[in-house]
Amino acid sequence: MSFKFEKLLVWQKAVDLSSDIHTLTKTFPKDELFVLTAQIKRAADSVSLNIAEGSTGQSNAEFNKFLGYALRSDIEVVGCLYLAQKRDLIKEDTFRKLYQQCEEIFVMLNSLRNTLK
Repeated sequence: MSFKFEKLLVWQKAVDLSSDIHTLTKTFPKDELFVLTAQIKRAADSVSLNIAEGSTGQSNAEFNKFLGYALRSDIEVVGCLYLAQKRDLIKEDTFRKLYQQCEEIFVMLNSLRNTLK
């Protein structure tokens, strides 16, 4: 059995982003554990989880609402990346790679939302 969201490329990319963020935060100092580490991990997880939650058994309007939540979580990850960069927790190349992933997910989410209107 498969669920509708599993076939969505944007969901797959969101899961990859979450995994990459999880790996990244293992390098963060302990004093960030309950601050930036927790925040960026929750935001990254929220992208794929909202896509999944909204996709199955929902109306297009309801799915669109959850995609909006996913979109905002994606933007939150970007904000956290900027904070991590300012705190010298990530290198420029890592920032750019993760930023590009977020940007790609952002475009895909907007495109998917446009198909539901």
